[in-house]
Amino acid sequence: MVCTFFGHRDCYSLDRAVLRNAIEDLIEQGAEDFLVGHQGRFDGMVHSCLKSLRGQYPHIRYSVVLAYLPTEKRVFEEFMDTVYPEGIEEIHPKYAIDWRNRYLIRQADVCLCYVNRAWGGAHKYACMAKCQGLRVINLGSAVL
Repeated sequence: MVCTFFGHRDCYSLDRAVLRNAIEDLIEQGAEDFLVGHQGRFDGMVHSCLKSLRGQYPHIRYSVVLAYLPTEKRVFEEFMDTVYPEGIEEIHPKYAIDWRNRYLIRQADVCLCYVNRAWGGAHKYACMAKCQGLRVINLGSAVL
């Protein structure tokens, strides 16, 4: 099972333990591959949780899916694996995050998200994932 993530850039009210437990539940249900973005606090929290859970579950794999090529070499060294979706180099930078997020949806079986409002990118892509038939788990309060 492949899991992806969508959440607000400013997710200050999300408890890290709640996020970690949700990811751990998915691992217990058979998730082995995790795809996470690289923008905002939510993505950073997810990456941190996956990195620490890998010690407990060495069979899991996670990749950071980039919308833009990083300008600093150290960015690559921080991640277990990075993915740059095919064809994104031909996309105008204005649409790169949209291209990357649609790629995430196409690759995944389940989407763990943190959406507290019915507008913005996190809501848009969580709803898109649901419409595409993915199982969507929202740790936030918004109805999807």
